[in-house]
Amino acid sequence: QVQLVESGGGLVQAGGSLRLSCAASGRTFSDYIMGWFRQAPGKEHDFVAVVNWSGTNTDYADSVKGRFTISRDNAKNTVTLQMYSLKPEDTAVYSCAALRSKVYYRGSYSRWDEYDYWGQGTQVTVSS
Repeated sequence: QVQLVESGGGLVQAGGSLRLSCAASGRTFSDYIMGWFRQAPGKEHDFVAVVNWSGTNTDYADSVKGRFTISRDNAKNTVTLQMYSLKPEDTAVYSCAALRSKVYYRGSYSRWDEYDYWGQGTQVTVSS
């Protein structure tokens, strides 16, 4: 089992920044691809970003490219989502997810149900 706990959400004005963190425990963190997803009220989980086990490969949803950065620290068992230039449409519950794999294929891992473990999420609200 892998336990994932997100933190760092909050209320921010449009154009502002937030830094989300996801702390993992339970298994070898570096065995896992880590992703961030978001879910707005009444909608499905949307892919945001993903990072491979070593942190050397990342992919982003088109809607966040150039504004969000995903990174990981395997020594601290954390994955971070740095968000800049936030927009009201970024408002959602943000969750991290873990998929056990040392192999990484670019353009993959964008489906919520591909992952093995998920966190409970943290609310991000961007006011206009």
